[in-house]
Amino acid sequence: MKIAIINGPNLNLLGKREPEVYGSLTFEQYLDTLKQQFPEVSFDYFQSNVEGELVNHLHAVGFSHDGILLNAGAYTHTSVAIRDAIAGIKTPVVEIHISNIYAREEFRHTSLTAAKAVGVICGLGMKGYALGVGYFLSK
Repeated sequence: MKIAIINGPNLNLLGKREPEVYGSLTFEQYLDTLKQQFPEVSFDYFQSNVEGELVNHLHAVGFSHDGILLNAGAYTHTSVAIRDAIAGIKTPVVEIHISNIYAREEFRHTSLTAAKAVGVICGLGMKGYALGVGYFLSK
């Protein structure tokens, strides 16, 4: 099974940025844990702070992978382009958020991308990625 993990803006700062909200692990450290937890999965990891690069990567993996875990970060709330990219690809997408977006500022309560995803996992920390992998493995 091939699963792409795509992280958006500021997620390159995991482990440094607001550890009380996002934890103290870098995503690369957590990815090592995921690889150990799910040895049967081939992971493709990509992170960018640039909206167009996220769209391009969705296009690149959206016809060749079994699933995509997408944490679009702040673009979740603003990007019609990422929403359209999800709608235009074949691979199902699970939207992931480390924090509970509904317990944060009101502008974060709206996700433009959620309607095109098969599901949304939010507020469970990094464990949300493992739950997303579990979803794809159970299909």
